[in-house]
Amino acid sequence: MGLYRAILWMLTPALALHLLVLRVRGLVGAGAFAERFGLATGGEAELWLHGASNGELTSARWLIERIIAARPDLRLVITCNSWTARQMVTDWHLPRTSVRLAPFDTAGAVRRFRKAWRHPRALVFLENELWPERIVQMADAGPVICIGARMSERSARRWARVAPKLMAQIMARLRLVSAQDAGSAKRFVTLGLPQERLGPQLMLKAHGLDDAEPGLSAPVGAARDRVLLAASTHEGEEAIVLNGFAEAHRDGAFDLLILAPRHPRRIAEVRALVQATGLPFAIRSADQPLTPGIAVYVADTLGEMAQWYAMAGVTLVCGSFGDAGGHTPYEPAAHRSAILHGPNVANFADAYAALDAAGGALAVTAETLGAALKTLDTGRQLALASAARAALTPADESALVTAVLQALPGQDNG
Repeated sequence: MGLYRAILWMLTPALALHLLVLRVRGLVGAGAFAERFGLATGGEAELWLHGASNGELTSARWLIERIIAARPDLRLVITCNSWTARQMVTDWHLPRTSVRLAPFDTAGAVRRFRKAWRHPRALVFLENELWPERIVQMADAGPVICIGARMSERSARRWARVAPKLMAQIMARLRLVSAQDAGSAKRFVTLGLPQERLGPQLMLKAHGLDDAEPGLSAPVGAARDRVLLAASTHEGEEAIVLNGFAEAHRDGAFDLLILAPRHPRRIAEVRALVQATGLPFAIRSADQPLTPGIAVYVADTLGEMAQWYAMAGVTLVCGSFGDAGGHTPYEPAAHRSAILHGPNVANFADAYAALDAAGGALAVTAETLGAALKTLDTGRQLALASAARAALTPADESALVTAVLQALPGQDNG
């Protein structure tokens, strides 16, 4: 921990500068600096729950509500890394719950945060938010619980190579880990987690499959089955998507491509690629309307992915043509959008294996994308979407809820 703490301490000026830039750009509110450095006023909270951003917290809302209902004695402080997620959770108006940006993982910021909230007695964090300082400090106060934990092969190799002792310290302090798949569970144990601390497996994002409304029609006169969404594209993927869509569009297969870059800051690069196709386009962040005749709509704003999933009969899940490991199939499945993906889906390997086995997704390459799109008539889209929902419907989550409640401190649990 000593080296880790020294590195974070040296990074403090850079973290402060980054916050200042975000504030100037209007991407965070006035209180962001104080909250990130643990200087903001707090209150009283027995439970600290942390999720990175909108997706993680939305997928866990049901669990948060179960905890609140089952434990009326608990007060919660929920933290996240983005201002949009902070606002989203605030708008949920959950009882006995406060929301803040998470403190940076420096010793001082975490210590001040804990003091401001009268030293919470448990920490629950979601998916792969392994922040050593928070875990080490909170383990001295009570149980540290990880829900929907994900550990890719690449991340496990990196931890084992770069910081094996630090990872061993972290693993020793986790009271309960609910992995999202068998591969992640095995890798946590290999990194030092005691086998008996593994809880029931559950993919949090799978829980929302029955909660999403059916997809809406695109507001341009185009039928939903004529709309393709490229979700969370990374550098190098836009060219693949545009080439495949242009081929299908020329042959009359699709009318509209919604292109949603993973990082909106790349908009200049993405705009140049779209412009080079010669297809009529509009850009969301420039307030350009999505009117009839637009072939490519660049959805480069944050917090609106649910809207794009709902509009698209087909979703190409990106991050899967390079080394990013692919993004979630659960959100398009929840919106009954047929799923396509590239060759690399290591981040959700079990989920995509289930999809492919059930005929609930179509694997494509850069070379086969255009041809594949031309096979997706209305009937095949519906069949893919239906098979995806069946393949990804989660098992009963009651065992996980019980395990979490039993691990939390309370009158009966210590």
